[in-house]
Formats: sequence, structure tokens, C-alpha cells
Amino acid sequence: MASVSFRNIEKSFGKTKIIHGISFDIQDGEFVVLVGPSGCGKSTLLRMLAGLEEISGGDIAVDDKIVNDLESKDRDIAMVFQSYALYPHMTVRDNMAFSLKLRKAEAAITNERVAKAAKILNLDVLLDRFPRELSGGQRQRVAMGRAIVRDPKVFLFDEPLSNLDAKLRVSMRAEIKALHQRLKTTTVYVTHDQIEAMTLADRIVVMHDGIIEQIGTPLELFDRPGNLFVAQFIGSPSMNVFEGKLRTTGDKPVVEALGVNWPVERVTQGVDGQAVSYGIRPGDISIMESGQGVPAKVIVVEPTGAETELLLEVGGTRIVTVMHGRTDAKPDSIVQLHINANKAHIFEAQTGRRLD
Repeated sequence: MASVSFRNIEKSFGKTKIIHGISFDIQDGEFVVLVGPSGCGKSTLLRMLAGLEEISGGDIAVDDKIVNDLESKDRDIAMVFQSYALYPHMTVRDNMAFSLKLRKAEAAITNERVAKAAKILNLDVLLDRFPRELSGGQRQRVAMGRAIVRDPKVFLFDEPLSNLDAKLRVSMRAEIKALHQRLKTTTVYVTHDQIEAMTLADRIVVMHDGIIEQIGTPLELFDRPGNLFVAQFIGSPSMNVFEGKLRTTGDKPVVEALGVNWPVERVTQGVDGQAVSYGIRPGDISIMESGQGVPAKVIVVEPTGAETELLLEVGGTRIVTVMHGRTDAKPDSIVQLHINANKAHIFEAQTGRRLD
């Protein structure tokens, strides 16, 4: 296992700079997920750590040793790619053992490591099969096994589940997390799927346009997003956000938006009349059985069994709420919404920065 440090990392392709001085540390044994929209630089950052891309500026250190000029094979890092990259003419056993054979490892050590990895990944009965005889999930486990047998200091995953169907992605997420809990190997995982990031990570690094927007645990990012981008990127369905004006002159601060007042528990940084963005997550809006709340018109009702998702309209703007259980609300009906003021998020309209 090892710690990893990125120090003022920059990357340019020609005159186009795509990573702008990124710095952060990954602790020994930590599972860190790089997440962000396509083109934000997360896979490029991972490939620079792996030695597959040159670094335009800054340093990458593994266990405090600068690895900028080391060949990929000398970094003691194993990578699992989006494509399984298995050799079709080799059995599962031979695919998993290939890297050790290249290093001329003793046959007994190779067999021992392959057997151990196969047992961890439930591949024991598949060792003599060829990749064409495996399902997508099994092939991905073989690719993971090939990385495990090397016993590297750091595991790298580059969107390994994107080729799998939805149900298989869920089960493979659980397998990857269980694998990390068992091996305790430092892991850097890249994905554009924020649900994967939330469920897998010890810490998440949210990237956008080649910079880091915020670093934190999954619940830190969910509960206290530092800016508007993180607020809308983390969470599914995404946070409801609309423009308004902060009013602090009454008993409780409110935000005037969409023709009504939206409650806020407290704001210490804003000033009366300031233009703000008001954010509230779908799960923090509920339908009142009685009383006066925020009136909303029901547009669409989407029952999923345990939960019901409602698309609503307030002041000409559509918002989403997620209810536990079921509802009698019908399309075109008017409902009263209760807003959990403790969970409201306020951001500066111009900068998108969080206001506390």
C-alpha cells in the first residue's frame, strides 16, 4: 500500500491546457474517486499517475517518491480499464498470470497468487475458460484479478463499470467495495457516475474544466456542497435550484423566488436584497396533509414502489420531489409543499459560492 500526492499538476495538449495546477493527497489505504462530467480531466489525471500520459507540469509522488520520469511498469501500479483488455486466446488462468510471467516470477508464486485472486473474486470454476465464454461481469472480474495478482501499491480503475448493464453495475460496485475492504490497497477510481462515487468512495474529488471544485466524504459533499456546480452534480435526482432574493429583515430569513417565500434556517453571510440561488434537494420537499405551504401544480407522477417521484411546477418553474411511499396526488392537481428549512442551500448568484 502507498500514499499518493499530486503537486501542482498541469497537462496541456499543444496550446490547450486541460488540467490547471491540481494538488491533493491520497492517504495510504484510502479509496478516492475522481468524478466529474466528460472532458473535466479525470481520466487524464489517472493516466498520468499510471505513467501512460506525460506530465506537463508539477510532480506526482507515490510514497513520497517522485515518479514523473519512471516507466509505467516500474511504478508498482495496476490499472483496470473501461474495456476488459483480455487476451482472447488465453484462458482466465493465463490472463491473470500474464503479468507475473512477464516478470519471470516463479511458477509456484504465480499459481498461488492466481488461486488466491480467483478465490477472492469467485472465479475458481472459471479458470480454464476463455474470455468468449464469460459474461461481461465475469470478464471485468478477470481484469480485476489480473491487477490483484501483481499485489501493487496502488489500484487504478478507469470507468470499469460503464460497459455493464444497470443491474450488473450495482452488483459489481458492491464487489469492488468489498474487495477494497478486504485488501486495503490504496485505490483511485474514475467515473462520471456520481452514484458510483457516492457509494464507493472514502473521499470524492469533484472535477470540472481541469480544476478541483471540492474534496470531501460523500456525505460532506451531499450535505454541504461548496458551490453551485457541486450542489447540482452530486445527488440523484439533482438538486432543485432557482434564482431569487435573500430577505433577512423578518423573524426568519427567506428567499423570494417564483412568487413565494422559501424558508431558510439561518444565513450569516448574506445581506438583505442580495441576489442568490436557492437550492433544495428533492428528498427535502414533502407534501403537506393539511395547512398552508408552497402551492405547486402536479405535472407528472412517477411511482417506483418504495418511492414516488413527482414533477411539479411552481411559478412557471419545474421542480422535483421524491416521497417515501405512495401518494394520491394526480396530474394537474394542486398540492401544498413543506420545505425542510434546515436542508436549504443558499449560493451567491454571481459566483455560485455557498453562503453559510
